[in-house]
Amino acid sequence: MVENVIWPAYLDTGLSRSEGRRVSRALAVSEPTVDEIARAVQQVGYDAVIERDATYPQEYEPRGRVLVKGAEDASRSDLLQATSAYLDALRA
Repeated sequence: MVENVIWPAYLDTGLSRSEGRRVSRALAVSEPTVDEIARAVQQVGYDAVIERDATYPQEYEPRGRVLVKGAEDASRSDLLQATSAYLDALRA
């Protein structure tokens, strides 16, 4: 089973690409939480597991991470773009 990891830094509009953002600024959101990311992943159609104590290697404070299970049919960039689009819709 393929397991992808989504760190909040991947989708954070306040970070640059070199700081860890993996989607364009147009798709990114401000300070996403692991709960929001998990809800968006479930809306996309995959199972999400939250690990709250994990710290992104380029950050000092733990924001957690989301493990995405069963995403064999999607590339990482497709998964991040779809998750980011749902995050934006969940906040609206």
